[in-house]
Amino acid sequence: MPTQILNQYFVDNTASCPPTKPRIDFFDTRIKGLSLKVLPSGHKAFYIRYRNERGRIVERKLGSAAVLKLAEARKAASDALAQVAMGEDPFEQRRTLKEVPTFADYVATYYMPFIKGDKRSWETDESLLRNHILPKLGKLYLDEIKPQHVQEIANKHRQTHKPSSTNRVIILCRYLFNLAMKKWKIKNVSSNPALAVDLYSENNKRERYLKDDEALRLFEALEASPNPLLPYIVAMLLLTGARKREVLNARWSDLDLAQNLWRIEFNKSGKTRHVPLSQGALSLLTKLPRQEGNDYLFPSPKTGKPFVSIFHSWDTARRKAGLQDVRIHDLRHSFASYVINAGHSLYEVQKLLGHTQVKTTQRYAHLSQESLLTAADSATASVPWDSSQREDSKKKEEREDNDLKTLPSGNVL
Repeated sequence: MPTQILNQYFVDNTASCPPTKPRIDFFDTRIKGLSLKVLPSGHKAFYIRYRNERGRIVERKLGSAAVLKLAEARKAASDALAQVAMGEDPFEQRRTLKEVPTFADYVATYYMPFIKGDKRSWETDESLLRNHILPKLGKLYLDEIKPQHVQEIANKHRQTHKPSSTNRVIILCRYLFNLAMKKWKIKNVSSNPALAVDLYSENNKRERYLKDDEALRLFEALEASPNPLLPYIVAMLLLTGARKREVLNARWSDLDLAQNLWRIEFNKSGKTRHVPLSQGALSLLTKLPRQEGNDYLFPSPKTGKPFVSIFHSWDTARRKAGLQDVRIHDLRHSFASYVINAGHSLYEVQKLLGHTQVKTTQRYAHLSQESLLTAADSATASVPWDSSQREDSKKKEEREDNDLKTLPSGNVL
């Protein structure tokens, strides 16, 4: 390993490597550790050799001599050695940067394989990524993505979507970066840029509940539906508060009629839950037509498998009943209203509906309040604090006494 004072003429014209050797290293006497490597092919490159934080001698490439002049190589070597002396390894930082994937690579390599095995609604995430997020972030490295990038996605999405839909996009971005930092600990990803993007106020939460007369009209229309299972499906939704897909995919083998329980394994939360079957639901099951050899409660007559969609027959029935604004999901809300108006707590509703977070159930809090107000009003008549109220009570008693006096003698109360 020859050592000499390098100069630009030597680098450009003199330094060479005979064909009999794999390479020759020329070490600079001016900058310790700086070398010029020359290959038999004539390729030349500058390298720096130093001891890392573990005391090991390592060698890193500074650059090709075809693009890097000697003075530039000496400057780069000096800067690198100064950083090493301060306990920092610039080449390790460079290596770390190379290990940071682009957002598109991260989604393809880490996220999609993960959610396909962990999340039932992964297709929704895939659609949001493909249509709204990847076009903006796909080519950026994870550590390059800033809050303004996510904000631009949200701003564009909000132009054509409701606040709740745009919030799903923001929340998905937050989830992606949380996984990158906490689950996979991808290097150089130390903050979540999506957290700086505020969620939009959602003023479009629909709270539609079926009234008794509306339910009567609806079932009259359902009875006329060409889909003979539709009345049973809608009744099951109203009697259990289950989600549409949970009902459509229900199997007889999931029912424990001895315990009055319905086991739902593949639900939105990804966790098994047990739904209590009321007497109304049990009565429905006894009258439900059963297809021999088929385990599904509501199999399509054409395929024998769960319905892919019941929207057309449902839409026809609701319009016939004059309930165009009632969605299938509103049947779940109606079940919640029935339970709360019967005096049960939000905690019970949360368990019945399978909500993992109580804040999801809080949307029904006003129903609980109405039920409490009705209960409180029932005490009003027993608290005659108002003088006019007492006078009314006396007059009412006098009228009742007079009525008793005018009854025929043979009538004894």
